[in-house]
Amino acid sequence: MNLDLLAKKDLWAGLLLIVIGAVAVGIARNYPFGSALRMGPGYLPVVLGALLIVFGLAILATGLAAGDKLQGAWPWRALIVLPLSLALFGFLVDRAGFVPAMMVLIFGAASASHEFRPLEALLLSAGLTADAAAVFVWALGLPYPLLAGFN
Repeated sequence: MNLDLLAKKDLWAGLLLIVIGAVAVGIARNYPFGSALRMGPGYLPVVLGALLIVFGLAILATGLAAGDKLQGAWPWRALIVLPLSLALFGFLVDRAGFVPAMMVLIFGAASASHEFRPLEALLLSAGLTADAAAVFVWALGLPYPLLAGFN
């Protein structure tokens, strides 16, 4: 296999989108699909999964034609911190509440950068958490307690 081909970043981005889309379609294949007017639980994952596959194919084709090569080393800090902060969000949202879980998620995502500044990340976390709480909990009425023990 041509090692030059494996060094193209658009190739990997396209493959990642194709895999995620295929997994979404595969998981939702047994759910009732419904129609555009009466969507079933499988409608959205199948449609979004198919769109991810289409976009992945387009990016893959672009990457194969004339894509940029990968430069530098793998960003290990981001590869470890981002999934960890997402997993902590999932763990904390039911146990600590929406606000602490969002603060951990956003602060953790910001800390994955090499340009991380704790005060800026804390202010960003507070602002985005307030916006997310306003949209998801109050405006959309999602059943998440803002803080555990308080409704």
